[in-house]
Amino acid sequence: MYQQILAPIGGSLGLSAAVASLPLLVLIVLLGVFGVRADVAAAFGLLAAVLIAVFVYRVPVTPLVSGTAQGAAFGLFPITWIMLNAVWVNRLIDASGLLTVVRSTFTGLSPDRRVQALVVAFCFGALLEAMAGFGAPVIVITAILMTLGLAPIRAATVAMFADAGGAAFGSMGNPIAALGKATNLPAAELGQMVGRQSAIMAICVPFVILLVLDGRRGVRELWPIGLVAGLGFAAGQAVTSNFIAYPLADLIGALLAGGATAAVLRLWPRSDPATASDPTRDPAPQSEPMRDPAPPSDPAPAFGTAGPGALPLQDSAPARGSPATTLRAFTPYLMLIVLLALVAIDNPVARAANRLALTFRWPGVEVADVHGRPLSLDVFQFNWLTATGTVVLVAGLVSTAILRLPVRVALREYGLAAARIRRAGVTVTLLLALAYLMNYSGQVMTIGTWLAGAGGAFVLLSPLLGWLGGAATGSDTSANALFGAIQVSAAEKIGISPVLLAATNSEAGVLGKLVSPQNLAVAAAMAGMAGREGTLFRRTFPWSAGLLVAFAVLVALMATGPLSWMVVG
Repeated sequence: MYQQILAPIGGSLGLSAAVASLPLLVLIVLLGVFGVRADVAAAFGLLAAVLIAVFVYRVPVTPLVSGTAQGAAFGLFPITWIMLNAVWVNRLIDASGLLTVVRSTFTGLSPDRRVQALVVAFCFGALLEAMAGFGAPVIVITAILMTLGLAPIRAATVAMFADAGGAAFGSMGNPIAALGKATNLPAAELGQMVGRQSAIMAICVPFVILLVLDGRRGVRELWPIGLVAGLGFAAGQAVTSNFIAYPLADLIGALLAGGATAAVLRLWPRSDPATASDPTRDPAPQSEPMRDPAPPSDPAPAFGTAGPGALPLQDSAPARGSPATTLRAFTPYLMLIVLLALVAIDNPVARAANRLALTFRWPGVEVADVHGRPLSLDVFQFNWLTATGTVVLVAGLVSTAILRLPVRVALREYGLAAARIRRAGVTVTLLLALAYLMNYSGQVMTIGTWLAGAGGAFVLLSPLLGWLGGAATGSDTSANALFGAIQVSAAEKIGISPVLLAATNSEAGVLGKLVSPQNLAVAAAMAGMAGREGTLFRRTFPWSAGLLVAFAVLVALMATGPLSWMVVG
């Protein structure tokens, strides 16, 4: 059994941490600075991790190869599996000719496309995150926003925020359950603490979306709607996580946010679309946004400004279809919600399906931590029936019949979907291989332990650790499994509430997902921008970093300042 080495370079933890972080540095620099394609950047990052694992951490060949393969397998299933079927479902809607009906339904909420995008990304995105996770909100929201007429790159950017308010409770509370297992702290208390932190951050997300959509003008003109959406979501999330059940926090928060926003829009004045003009108008709404558009020339805006390609103030809604036609158009989404709820909430059907899951220990990864305790990362669960990707596939099969599409058309669209996501699938596979290798070799432990040795200053560094976990893995659940125990250990050393810093890891991981190469690859693939992940990274990074700094201040105020009364326990 290979035992991890905490400080392999001359016993220096700092120097060892600097070397251990090189794979992530290579990935970020290639992607964000040089604009290298995400799959190429991920390959170089993985190569750097392999070299460090072999020559610095002296990892034997068997756990090196097998651990890397386990990460790649997780990248293929469930993540690439979700991506493939979600892209296919959206192509089915496109092939049915009902995209205009979907668009007309959302434009019926308001003639203002900024409002439409806010409701879709924040409310509907949080609803999808509550039940699915694993990139599903990014995929679906990108497609819908492009249907509404957003330029692909702007749609992908906004979609990256679709789960920024709710990923801490995503997929029916899985991140919190994983955090409880990693830290041996009560999951209910962790859920309460995360709910209090996440509620505050969630209020900010609608305003960030408005800034991305239309700069300062968007906030100035639509701040009441953004405030109502944020407060509705925050109230639902905080109350549910503290007094009902944390797995339902996102679900109830999304429903309250959507209901509150719809109520306000009933009273919102509707100006005449014909009188609206905007020199920075987006291209006209595409009739077939899923047909792999050419890369747009929409450049990244300055931080906090609309920039070229900003949304027009108003949008003329196309003619609506009959109620039956509208129902057919939304059948894939409705089927998705119903089926996800069926397998996510405890019930006889879900229990029977879960019993068919294949769970086994991945061979060849007998690895112990620095204290000699075996790692528990080798368990691989193949939930082939209840996996989100399978649920999306079933929704697509049912929708094929309801949308009255010939089988040959459905098969053709599936092949086109596979071709579309092939580069993103390679990227995700490489990134998960990188994450697992860094974890098995001990590189992650070295980085985390070094940060945890900062003493009282760790209160400010604690969010950075969670952020790194979310950015590296693209999963809040994985970030909690990686760093949850380190957060608790550091908290006990410096006399801070372990529940507070463990919860901090989870909420900070959400902010890291905004720059995760995995999510960037998914969003870019959906928008027909494969190879331009660097452009998307440069759009999301300032917001991710800014929110991280604000969250670090919030944690410090909770730890020793005037907000300490909010800490659970």
